[in-house]
Amino acid sequence: MEDNLKVLNDKIAAAHLGGGQTRIDKQHQKGKLTARERVHLFLDDGSFEEIGILVTHRTKDFGMEDQIFYGDGVVTGYGTVDGRLVYIFAQDFTVFGGSLSETHAEKICKVMDMAMKTGAPVIGLNDSGGARIQEGVRSLGGYADIFYKNVMASGVVPQISAIMGPCAGGAVYSPAMTDFTIMVENSSYMFVTGPNVVKTVTNETVTSEELGGASTHSTKSGVTHLTAANDLDCLNQVKKLLSYMPQNCEEKPNKLPYELGDETREELDSVIPDSANKPYDMHEVIKGISDEDSFYEIHKNYAENIIVGFARLGGRSIGIVANQPMVLAGCLDVNSSKKAARFTRFCDCFNIPLLVVIDVPGFLPGTDQEWNGIITNGAKLLYALSEATVPRISVITRKAYGGAYDVMNSKHIGADMNYAWPSAEIAVMGAKGASEIIFRREIAAAEDPAAKLKEKEDEYARLFANPYSAAQRGFIDEVILPRDTRRKLIKAFSMLENKTVSIPKKKHGNIPL
Repeated sequence: MEDNLKVLNDKIAAAHLGGGQTRIDKQHQKGKLTARERVHLFLDDGSFEEIGILVTHRTKDFGMEDQIFYGDGVVTGYGTVDGRLVYIFAQDFTVFGGSLSETHAEKICKVMDMAMKTGAPVIGLNDSGGARIQEGVRSLGGYADIFYKNVMASGVVPQISAIMGPCAGGAVYSPAMTDFTIMVENSSYMFVTGPNVVKTVTNETVTSEELGGASTHSTKSGVTHLTAANDLDCLNQVKKLLSYMPQNCEEKPNKLPYELGDETREELDSVIPDSANKPYDMHEVIKGISDEDSFYEIHKNYAENIIVGFARLGGRSIGIVANQPMVLAGCLDVNSSKKAARFTRFCDCFNIPLLVVIDVPGFLPGTDQEWNGIITNGAKLLYALSEATVPRISVITRKAYGGAYDVMNSKHIGADMNYAWPSAEIAVMGAKGASEIIFRREIAAAEDPAAKLKEKEDEYARLFANPYSAAQRGFIDEVILPRDTRRKLIKAFSMLENKTVSIPKKKHGNIPL
């Protein structure tokens, strides 16, 4: 028996060494943790249970039969985060550069299957040079198997991808189909084709960081939702994300204990500037509404004219979508519409109520927007909010003009409660533009056209640039003092907690992708 135990212990020890101490040292020299270090830092102490530690590849070509490593370049298993079950896989760059083989893919698919069976999130720690070339089509098939599992798990359990090293070629499509992607700055990159191919095909000279680094994807492409300074920061951000989510689509997010007290926030009364054309920071409104230090912004540096993120309100996890007047006056454009639509659909998948805070003068005009599909992209946000069955509440702080009023969670597309501040302006367009159209002839014929325009502008504003006309029609449920917003929202979300919606029977809708 002792011999048998020694054999087992030797194999486990070999698996824990991955590609060997020399390669582990190289990983550390790059400022990166090993796969096992990442797993143990991420999970609660002592909770990790590994699956498939003795798996090896089956390749006999190109001398691969002489290069056998237990685990085959990926650590897989389950454990807990703050006591909650999660499944995890971490690619091991010390073994064949973390390249994906047939058996490597099988291990990942196994934990994804178990996650769906038991209803728990899947966390992927990506650090891989791509497909294992020595296996040819078998490695490609392995990628496709994982992609299929991603799609099957989508909307069933949360899926989070941490990019902690290279992720290139076909490997990028799995993270792209998960719910959230976090990239580590200066040590990770994602691209379909690398700098050498780009140079050959387009004659562009670009570095890996410029082409697909964390900064590029967090600001230009929107591929990554969050960036992290290092491996530890990345793992902590994944934990923070999980804290706002339920385990699966059948559950609701955990509600933290909270006793209702004085929820008045007088500072909100002075947020809106006197001038309708003067910007203000919507973060101040979000801060005044949400529980202290609870707002966790997603896609912070991408499409900054709209803000999305998680917060807590009276201990309850909510998703927030808000126009940002500081950037493009809060107009909706192609990128902001996609950003908000994607976030909305995630919240709806996992029973996270939505708060939409509105100050939108319309859709951004211009040939660039029209040629890049503002019509279909704007429709994505309209579709996502219309489709959402979670509790949905809107607060109009200032402008809600034109079609953007409809799109931003209006009563007409199924919002449950719609509030407006006294400063709200709900109209087809601003008073000046509307007056120039409606009273064009009268203004042109006046002795003092400028004075006549101002007169008509004031008249239009008095009639329409306020929340009361909409309130009279029932499109606004209540006009409230800004200071009372937090109290109203806490009570409204509590009231809506058991909301149910029956939708028409169908296979699925056809969102304008």
